[in-house]
Amino acid sequence: MSQPPAPRARPGRLLRTGAALVVLLAVAGYLVVQYVTGGEDARGCKVVAGGSGTGSYGLTADQAVNAATITAVGTARALPERAVTIALATALQESALRNLDHGDRDSLGLFQQRPSQGWGTRKDIMDPAYAAGEFYDHLVKVPDYTRLPLTDAAQRVQRSGFPDAYAKHEPDAALLAAALTGRSGATLTCAGLPAGGSPTGPDAVRAALVRDFGRGVLQPAAADAEAAPAPSPSPEISGETSGGRTVTLPVTASWTGEGAIARQSAERRGWQLAHWAVANASALHIERVAYAGREWTAGSTGSTWRPTGADGTAGAERGPGPVRITSGR
Repeated sequence: MSQPPAPRARPGRLLRTGAALVVLLAVAGYLVVQYVTGGEDARGCKVVAGGSGTGSYGLTADQAVNAATITAVGTARALPERAVTIALATALQESALRNLDHGDRDSLGLFQQRPSQGWGTRKDIMDPAYAAGEFYDHLVKVPDYTRLPLTDAAQRVQRSGFPDAYAKHEPDAALLAAALTGRSGATLTCAGLPAGGSPTGPDAVRAALVRDFGRGVLQPAAADAEAAPAPSPSPEISGETSGGRTVTLPVTASWTGEGAIARQSAERRGWQLAHWAVANASALHIERVAYAGREWTAGSTGSTWRPTGADGTAGAERGPGPVRITSGR
């Protein structure tokens, strides 16, 4: 006696089964990626509020590099932190801090500047340092821009069709500006896993520093050079502990005042350089950054700034000295 045929699967059930299988495969693939890369933030960065402040902001390694460049260009022009905050908020709105090669009509780059509107050539605008410089050139022409609401100051430069869009980025931009100008020390961390095919070695670090800060970053200020014993005119490449892979940057009190105020300025400058190096860690294969008794190491748990003192705490209390940036081989 023949058996009755098995009931046919309903189309709806097949569809649900197929969808479930796709989801399971996607989850499995995600878990594999996390295992290989060390987590979704393995190449990401995070900035937190300093002191008794609250708040944090996460960003990718590429975004961190662009934010560091925007900040460096502003401080190299001796512009106030407010100018940097405005620039960062503008870039967050216009491009999400990505160097886009497209946009509305002929808009390009971090600030979505348009060659047809006189912002420069396509090649110029795609250079983050150039684009940031152009933004600042226009910003400083806005009367009392530091006293204006951020969205108004940004709109005077950008002339956007969405003039109120910049305001929502102010809290995140302010966190980034505080860290990347050095006012808030040890507040920016990155996983720092190297990106493939990127330039490595101390020469690449030097070139990137000059690109963002100008050549003055490689030597002490004249006033400090008189007081310091035989300083080198350029960063020292130390071969004692890192096989010639460490760039030692002088940190000078060249911004303001004397005495305690000058020292505070030197410390701020040091944290700016240290945070810049951490932001560029993936791009430049930087393995370690040390400053003021603290050290960041790529790939370490939490990528935190750890005290370097012998007892685990005393090192964090040392006064500011040079910034040491150790690159990969």
